[in-house]
Amino acid sequence: MIQATPSQPLMDLSKLKATRGKRKLEAFPIPEKELCERYEALFTAAVNDVLREHNLTHQTLPNNIMPLREGMKVAGPAFTIKGAKSLQIKDEMKERAEMLESIPPQSVVAWDTSGDDESAQWGEVMTMAAKRRGCRGAIIDGGVRDTDRVLPQNFPVFVKFRSSNGMLGRFRISGWQEPIRIGEVDIFPGDIVFGDIDGVIIVPRDIAYEVLLRAEEIAESEGELKKWVQEGLSTTEIVKRGGYF
Repeated sequence: MIQATPSQPLMDLSKLKATRGKRKLEAFPIPEKELCERYEALFTAAVNDVLREHNLTHQTLPNNIMPLREGMKVAGPAFTIKGAKSLQIKDEMKERAEMLESIPPQSVVAWDTSGDDESAQWGEVMTMAAKRRGCRGAIIDGGVRDTDRVLPQNFPVFVKFRSSNGMLGRFRISGWQEPIRIGEVDIFPGDIVFGDIDGVIIVPRDIAYEVLLRAEEIAESEGELKKWVQEGLSTTEIVKRGGYF
């Protein structure tokens, strides 16, 4: 029988802990606001293509998380929230207030609901409070309510569904600014969240500036590609010149 000793643990979780723990938020080479605005000037497909160049082929959130209105677009560092279905209500409003007061400027809320299919985690007052904190938008793996009062606030919200069900007595926040998972994508606080009409993509923070520069190059080169098509070049010739379809 194997005996566990301090120098020989039965299970070494040090590497797993290192990948799941909080990461130091390194500053970007440019102001955070500029980075967000430059991402928002792009489109998710261009960014996705760059991530593929980095061998990151599973960075898109589930395709049923879509903008509340088609023209909505948002980019910013993730402010992560975790929660799940719960009947407990003690001190819930206090915790919600603490969470909202923790949202930093320029961030985008990324909310892991543990697959909740019943409650609206977002609504009119949540939108107002987040905007006052300088939040740029919200990505919710769940629902929204007060839709007719959220839309006029011009605050980008991406959700799975709409429902009049509030969270109280149905759902509870369990933590924030911790690693979360939505679909098959791990999201760490500070990762770049980018959403547009084609859905939401997550860019790891440590390559976010590099990805931005390359995506801007791709967006600019697509102008040349479109010009070739308009000039009547054959698809074969376009591919020979480095184009794609």
